[in-house]
Amino acid sequence: MISGFDRLLRVVSGVARASRPNPAAKLPGTQLSDVERRHSAGLMRVNHVGEVCAQALYDAQSRFARTEALRRQFREAGREEEDHLAWTAERISELGSRTSVLNPFWYAGAYLTGMIAAKAGDARSLGFVVETERQVEAHLASHLERLPENDEKSRAIVEQMRTDEIVHGSDAQALGADPMPAPVKMGMRAMAKVMTSAAYYI
Repeated sequence: MISGFDRLLRVVSGVARASRPNPAAKLPGTQLSDVERRHSAGLMRVNHVGEVCAQALYDAQSRFARTEALRRQFREAGREEEDHLAWTAERISELGSRTSVLNPFWYAGAYLTGMIAAKAGDARSLGFVVETERQVEAHLASHLERLPENDEKSRAIVEQMRTDEIVHGSDAQALGADPMPAPVKMGMRAMAKVMTSAAYYI
């Protein structure tokens, strides 16, 4: 419980440690206008919130998974997502902005969602991962279109995140995921829209 609470505090406060090098670390900084900087910061804050939610989802799903193999899978995916958490937080700081003040709220909601998914059974839990990663991958692709052309650092981070999310979805599919019902997919998209709209500003 102490370890879990420590992890929660680190996630919601934006303190994370990456196990892989930041893909933007060796790229030169480019000059951005104030408008471009604010826009990039807003998009990266949205991505950071997505990673806060990913940590909560994987924490809950690993805790309530029914097999040890699946618990290990969720923990490993969560470790890779923590890289994303650290990278996006670092980029937000470089852009002179801050992470979302609503991170505790996002974490709590995602943890509850992950617990519900896990309680529905391992196949359904994996199906939830597949659909989540599919929607996240599309969301990141849209950010590559919306980021300023000369913001190479943010682009490098988002591109690596997108690659990782595709792998996580494929891994979950290979483990025997059941497809999510259409109403659940619609609900997930609606929740994501609320989150992304609020996180861009707050």
